[in-house]
Amino acid sequence: MGWQLTEDAEEFRTAAGPCLAREAARSTLLLTISESVRTGGVRAPVRFGLWREYEEAPVSAAFLQTPPLRPLLGPMPDRAARELVPVLRAVEPELGSVEGEQGCAEAFAAEWTGRRGGGRVSHRVRLFRLGELTPPDPAPAGRSRLAADADLPLVTEWLSAFAADTGQPGGDYGRAAAERVAGGRLWVWDVAGAPVSMASVSPIVAGQARVSPVYTPLRLRGRGYGGAVTAAVSRATRDAGAEQVLLFTDLANPTSNALYQRLGYRPLTGRQVLTFA
Repeated sequence: MGWQLTEDAEEFRTAAGPCLAREAARSTLLLTISESVRTGGVRAPVRFGLWREYEEAPVSAAFLQTPPLRPLLGPMPDRAARELVPVLRAVEPELGSVEGEQGCAEAFAAEWTGRRGGGRVSHRVRLFRLGELTPPDPAPAGRSRLAADADLPLVTEWLSAFAADTGQPGGDYGRAAAERVAGGRLWVWDVAGAPVSMASVSPIVAGQARVSPVYTPLRLRGRGYGGAVTAAVSRATRDAGAEQVLLFTDLANPTSNALYQRLGYRPLTGRQVLTFA
């Protein structure tokens, strides 16, 4: 049957739910973003895709895209990635990049450009999963706590700064901060009544949740605050019932990769962005 496109998050989750749940960690982006769309946290139009090998088959691959941003591929066979190209080209003829695990991203890029190796790797990340949590010892001065309404101006500023540091597009960071604080999903490390670092986590969906973002202002880095608040939010997420606690790291940042492994995170898979221009 091939690919079916929809902008209905409920339809997507109903059809793709069993497929995504089988690979919940590797499908974390699709699960958390579609859940945010479903519950009203993301209000921009999102394009969802469902792939079946034949008409009566269950969904066995999925992707999503918030145009004009790049499509995010879930785990899928190379065949599905290649078959997605003409479907997307019909609605997005000027697509400039794709993101996914190495095999399917490269298959998509080769089909899109008409040549093997047609995409240039512009970014690589690694997905980690928490094993045995090992908080920093000794811990830095201060303590972890849930962010409160009084922290909203500061954490809004930090969300914006994190996005700028990581090259993400702009957004409504005030609303994002308010939703995370109201949902009890944003923690700060507090020293003498002053927040010095923060870490947030996605809602638990299909047994998994993803820590993001973790941010410490430049002038306060190197003191252990980021590791301490990450450990705190990781423990709280596991205590809240998450079977898998995940996070992504930029492979170009050896400091963060080493830090999260010291905390007990173990590498699971990689993702890359391939650019066609």
